[in-house]
Amino acid sequence: MPLVLSNIGEENIIRRIGGKPEIKKYLESLGFVVGGTVKIVAETGGNLIVNVKETRVAISREMAQKIMV
Repeated sequence: MPLVLSNIGEENIIRRIGGKPEIKKYLESLGFVVGGTVKIVAETGGNLIVNVKETRVAISREMAQKIMV
């Protein structure tokens, strides 16, 4: 399922990252890698704040839909 459907506070394992190669590379540079864990911390203004690799990152809902958990 896409990350956007995950509950706030629930830790998930990244199964797949979709999208164009440049989007995959960008998400990978932020720490979103297959096998890694990600947790939604909050949702503000249509964006998601997530914990990934001990760091908080804000991503758009559109980006979060490309991350399968």
